[in-house]
Amino acid sequence: MKTFLTQFFTWWNGQTLGTRFHTWRKGTKVGQDQFGNVYYEGGTDSEGRTRRWVIYNGYAEASMIPPGWHGWMHHRVDVAPTEENYRRRDWQKPHEPNHTGTSAAYRPKGSVLSDTKRPQVTGDYDAWTPGN
Repeated sequence: MKTFLTQFFTWWNGQTLGTRFHTWRKGTKVGQDQFGNVYYEGGTDSEGRTRRWVIYNGYAEASMIPPGWHGWMHHRVDVAPTEENYRRRDWQKPHEPNHTGTSAAYRPKGSVLSDTKRPQVTGDYDAWTPGN
């Protein structure tokens, strides 16, 4: 019952009932990634391309799509990573979740939330005023 209510009232947690129905009617499972996300394709979009979508394992977080699947989802490549011998490149970093709103978020120098102090004003800047 909890799963039904979750799918009925939330869009950010897994899949909705509408997505489940659409996937059942038109979806063909293409593969699954290491995070448990399942990828589907079927039907066509307004541009005539095959529609591709993902059912997230847990919360819908776009940063949870690995690079190989990202290219396939956005029609950059025609072959899904499960159909080829895809290997991560040396320069690709391992996945990190979105840090926004956490203590690990990026805080530039001078930010109110940063531990560093903002540099002192040197006085070499003259503000513009109208008429000057």
